[in-house]
Amino acid sequence: MADYVGSSNNEPETSDSLKTFGAIVKVFRERAGYTQEQVAPLLRYSVQTQASIEQGRRFPQREYVDRAEELLDAFGVLRAAAKCLVRKPGLAAWFNQWAGLEETAINLCTYECRVIPGLLQTAAYANAVFRDRVPPLTDEQIEIQLAARQERQRLLKERPNTAFSFIVEEVLFRRCTGGTDITRELIDHVLECAELRNVEIQIMPVVQEHHAGLDGPLQLLETPDNEWFAYSEGQRSGQLISERKEVSVLQMRYAKLRTQALIPEDSVSLLKQIRGAL
Repeated sequence: MADYVGSSNNEPETSDSLKTFGAIVKVFRERAGYTQEQVAPLLRYSVQTQASIEQGRRFPQREYVDRAEELLDAFGVLRAAAKCLVRKPGLAAWFNQWAGLEETAINLCTYECRVIPGLLQTAAYANAVFRDRVPPLTDEQIEIQLAARQERQRLLKERPNTAFSFIVEEVLFRRCTGGTDITRELIDHVLECAELRNVEIQIMPVVQEHHAGLDGPLQLLETPDNEWFAYSEGQRSGQLISERKEVSVLQMRYAKLRTQALIPEDSVSLLKQIRGAL
C-alpha cells in the first residue's frame, strides 16, 4: 500500500497544528536556555530534525515528545499539544482521512496484489520497498515513512476488538522482495500475526481460474456507527469511497475473494511451505 507522502518532493505537508506544536517546542527550548544545536543530541535527534519540528515541517514521534517533555520541563504542555496534531507522519495527503478512520474501525478488510499490506510488513521489508521507490527517496524520507508504517502497525495489537481480514496474493511472498532473509523474516512475522484472535489471513493462490480482484487492490472498513467506507489506490493517488452503491460493489467483490482464496488454515500451511523452500 502506498501510504507514503504524496507531495511532489515526498515531504510531509505542514499544518496549523504542526506549526503550533513547533512554536511551543521552540518557546520551551529557549526558556531552558538551549540552542537547537545543543538540544538535538540530548533528545537523540539530528539538528536538522529539531529544526524541522520547530518549523512545523516534521511530525514528532512519540519518543521525541516524551524526551522533550522531560528535558525541557514542559509541565505536560508538549504531550497535550501532541494529542492535537491532525496529520499522520509520513502519510500521503490522500491517505490521511482513511488512516483516521482506521483508528476507530471495528472491521478492516484488505486485499493486496502489489506489496504485502502495510499492517503486516516487517521493518526490513518496508525498508526494501521504500528503497526501491522511483524517483529515489532520501534517507530522511525513508525514516519518516518507516516510522509512519510502524505507528500504524500498533493497531493490530492495540485494537483486539477490531476484526482484521487480509487477502494477499501468493506471488508477493514468492517474489522475495529485499532478498531471501527478509522474506523468511516477513513470513515468520505474518504467521505470528495470523495467530492473533482478531486477525484472519488468506492467501490467493497463483493458479486461480476465477478471481474477483482483477481490478486491483481494495480496502474496506466499518466504523463504530456501522458505516462502511472503501479505499482504492493507484500509482500516484488514492480515493476514499463513501458512496453506498460503490462501497456495496467492493463489498461484494471482497466477499467473493474470500471464497476464492485459501481458507486461513490452508493459507498458514502454504506460507510454511514457502518458508521451508527458501
